[in-house]
Amino acid sequence: MTGRLAAILRAGLRRLRSDPHGRLLAGAALLTGLALAMPPVALTRSRVEALVVVDITGSMNTRDYARDGRPASRLEITKAALRWMAADLPCGSRLGLALFSERRVFLLFEPVEVCADFAPLDGAIAGLDWRMAWDGDSRIAAGLHRAIALAGELGSDLAFVTDGHEAPPLPAGGPPPFEGRAGAVRGVILGTGGYGLSPIPRYDDRGRETGFYGPGDVPHENRFGPPPPDAETREGYNPRNAPYGALPAEGSEHLSSVREAYLRRLAGETGLAYAHLAGPDGLAEPVTAAATPRPVRAVVDLRPIPGALALACLVALYGLLPWRDRRRLQYGKV
Repeated sequence: MTGRLAAILRAGLRRLRSDPHGRLLAGAALLTGLALAMPPVALTRSRVEALVVVDITGSMNTRDYARDGRPASRLEITKAALRWMAADLPCGSRLGLALFSERRVFLLFEPVEVCADFAPLDGAIAGLDWRMAWDGDSRIAAGLHRAIALAGELGSDLAFVTDGHEAPPLPAGGPPPFEGRAGAVRGVILGTGGYGLSPIPRYDDRGRETGFYGPGDVPHENRFGPPPPDAETREGYNPRNAPYGALPAEGSEHLSSVREAYLRRLAGETGLAYAHLAGPDGLAEPVTAAATPRPVRAVVDLRPIPGALALACLVALYGLLPWRDRRRLQYGKV
């Protein structure tokens, strides 16, 4: 009896090997059983928790990027990069959002989980607009220092997105000193914009673009505080009545580029990393690299993989093979 059963099994296996229909049916049954019995797999992943502060001042409207074959502003590319990053970060990561204008930072919301709260997070990023700015000034260093303090209060890392264009220009003495402890808050400064000078769009009170800023529309020198070292060589210099000289300053402050050297200096003073935003997919990597390692245990369900393979076997069994057989019969008749 045992020998007969073994012979039957061997005959069945030989038939199975020679019959593609049987192989596919057996494969589908095996993969279905595997999909039902496979337990979830526990993995340890590194998550990100960061406060993202976005510069929404006027120079961020400069269109020195390209997207879909058309010019794109720095703010537009920043928003696209943030939405991409929010979708790319692993579940368990948390992002907060804040705005920078003048010298202050306005917190929109504290860090939220990127998967559970993706819809409101994505909607808030998409809704960022330069019209939210409450002042025309752009004092980058002062805003960065406040952003670092806010991130420290929230216990999160920092991603500060800006082109580094100070408006008005810095005084001769340079930016305000950083009074915190360098490196106490981890994070990255993300420089936006091209390396060449580009015109800054100008808007009227109704938000309609009216052209670009010209040389006479913006100050090219900050004349508060002590004069620069070369003041005595300027035409009309008088230590009391004209300590900056008698002529108005000339420069290129009506044009804008990413002030990378300046942003690297600020990053070094505050203990942050620096990276240049090259395009809409360029945020996740530098933010993750600069973030504090925060391991999180994640459960991954692998059952869809054998389930999908079982479905593919059934599609081949009841779709591709009958189609192949019909084609053979058709050509056989011809």
